[in-house]
Amino acid sequence: MKLALITDAWQPQVNGVVTTLVELVRELEGLGHVVEVIHPGLFPTRPCPGYAGIDLAVRPAKALAQMLDACAPDAIHLATEGPLGWAARSYCRKHKLAFTTAYHTRFPEILQAALKIPLWMGYALFRHFHKPSSGVMVPTPSVLRMLDAKGFRNLRSWTHGVDMQLFQYQEVPKVYPALGVLARPVSLFVGRVSYEKNIAAFLDMDVPGTKVVCGVGPLEASLRERYPHVRWLGVLPRDELAKVYAAADVFVMPSRSETFGLVMLEAMACGTPVAAYPVEGPNEVVGTPAQGGVLDDDLTAAWYAALAVPRHEARTRALHFSWAYASLLFAGHLVPTHTARTLPQPVAQDVTQLSSRA
Repeated sequence: MKLALITDAWQPQVNGVVTTLVELVRELEGLGHVVEVIHPGLFPTRPCPGYAGIDLAVRPAKALAQMLDACAPDAIHLATEGPLGWAARSYCRKHKLAFTTAYHTRFPEILQAALKIPLWMGYALFRHFHKPSSGVMVPTPSVLRMLDAKGFRNLRSWTHGVDMQLFQYQEVPKVYPALGVLARPVSLFVGRVSYEKNIAAFLDMDVPGTKVVCGVGPLEASLRERYPHVRWLGVLPRDELAKVYAAADVFVMPSRSETFGLVMLEAMACGTPVAAYPVEGPNEVVGTPAQGGVLDDDLTAAWYAALAVPRHEARTRALHFSWAYASLLFAGHLVPTHTARTLPQPVAQDVTQLSSRA
């Protein structure tokens, strides 16, 4: 199968969407599929308004159409709702091609926080974007129910995974040499330092030990100034990030708007339990009832309780998620660009291979 994957989120951006797509492409190509990734690095770009660190393609329609003409894909997937996603949507509509989409991020909430766009307007825009999609892939059942209630249709469940080889289990927290010896317990947040992450709820917690933040984003400078005693690491290579996870006693997810929260899985894979609010992403990743950490409307209470969670239990919960299985679900939701055709079928073979690797 030849898949055209159109995304506004790609390397060198560092976020959960990029990680998900990179792992997905690796799995699919490992099975012999051809994946043509069309991303902002192939076009002139400019920074996303109100969201520094994210570059968006400028007027990509003509060049994107030429790429899709040359590619002649069997299936088309629009991973994001940015300029490339909209341009590809228009191309598919013009040529009467079927396509799938994904809902990775609660962008209406980001637009409200960054640009003061009302929530109803943001959801109306995104509902319009996804309306012609033959399948809208969403990461959790709770997000699926939320979107269904808001009038989104053709919703498909699609989970994510974690690289168990990279994020290896540590029975006890290890010292991360670059940080030296820190006062314990070490509380960690990894992710975009941005509006939707609610990071101040973590930084304001009155708990002992050391707080560590790994990530960059539009709020980084102001938060660094307000919280000088926090250890700010910026962006790290993923092999170094694995060492940071393994050095933490508790991973704190303060966001109330996570659609999934891949960083929680990565922390749990290393044995680091999670403290989070009982909302969509943590409910799916940590579990309900919680298995990989503690969920509580009082984040500080969740933090104290998470300290008592055995690290092997966090790792066991993470083992429920694999990229092999996530890729199997993804491939099953794809549709042929021309409805009269069927997708090339190493599908039975894919099922066998992916199941054995899960």
